[in-house]
Amino acid sequence: MSGVHDRFVRYTFSQPERAAAELRAALPSHVVSSVDWSSLQRESGSVVDPELRQTETDLLFTARLCTGHPVLLYVLLEHQSTVDRWMALRMLRYVVRLVEYWRQEHPESEQLPVILPLVMYHGEDGAWTAARRVEDLFALPGEGEEEQERWRALVPRFKYLLDDLTAERAEALLARPGPPLVRLAWLLLRYGRSEELARKLREWVALFAQVLEEQEGNEHLKTVLHYLLWIGDEAVHEATGRVLDSVVDARRAEELMRSYGEELMERGRQQGFTRGRETGREEGLLRGRAEAVLRLLTGRGFHVDEASRQLILSCSDVATLDRWIDRAIHATSLSEVLAPPSQ
Repeated sequence: MSGVHDRFVRYTFSQPERAAAELRAALPSHVVSSVDWSSLQRESGSVVDPELRQTETDLLFTARLCTGHPVLLYVLLEHQSTVDRWMALRMLRYVVRLVEYWRQEHPESEQLPVILPLVMYHGEDGAWTAARRVEDLFALPGEGEEEQERWRALVPRFKYLLDDLTAERAEALLARPGPPLVRLAWLLLRYGRSEELARKLREWVALFAQVLEEQEGNEHLKTVLHYLLWIGDEAVHEATGRVLDSVVDARRAEELMRSYGEELMERGRQQGFTRGRETGREEGLLRGRAEAVLRLLTGRGFHVDEASRQLILSCSDVATLDRWIDRAIHATSLSEVLAPPSQ
């Protein structure tokens, strides 16, 4: 599931204009007022070693201050389902690697650029509770605060910035300045693991419509739809279908659902290759297609009874599953989807 969040966050915040909204919301006010935001640009992630890139979603941006002084803005977007108590150490490691890279690229420089590490958190464990200062990770000798402070002065000091979406209410996220896609992404990340999501979606229809009106609105909406259908339960899928019906016409809704069905089928094929000995390639292909049928049906707002669910999951004929996927995109009832080929 972490890969689903990673793709959604990277799609939303990889563009400088949309990343700027997150940075403006999370960075200290004196930093926000000092940055020349027109200079913000995304940098290659090659400065971070492959081992770290396999486990993190890192976005690196550079910008200049209004005075012309360069600043490195390093954004780590956190998607773990549990709070990571070692995040301060991990972020320090990133900063050190960035500094080392800077020295290699600028051997003539006698000073280092300012690097602002930021973690955006939206996990399911409630508010972020891990230490934000690396010095808080050390076991300091002494009993009293005064004695421990003397020891604390001797260990490395470092603090990362935090945007804890779980601590924000929907009204506050909606009020943040930024493009419609970014504001919708904040809300979906905030409530994506919450039982409130299905109800909240109905309150955000106007925001969905604003996303659709953007220059790449159709692609934005497709990405949001895929994200919701991957992370949500049946209630969320049904609510998503109703929102979709409210903001797009029938033809566009069918195109979006067909695109989603194709993606599910492709991921089903990939699952067949990766499940290996435990399930086998063929079983992985069948399971992926069956799950595609179920997700499309719930996304269209159809109630799938347990007997029909088991019929779909137990189907061992690829052609039948593909037929059900195609029908699920435009059918008007569950019986129409599952009807024999002759009907």
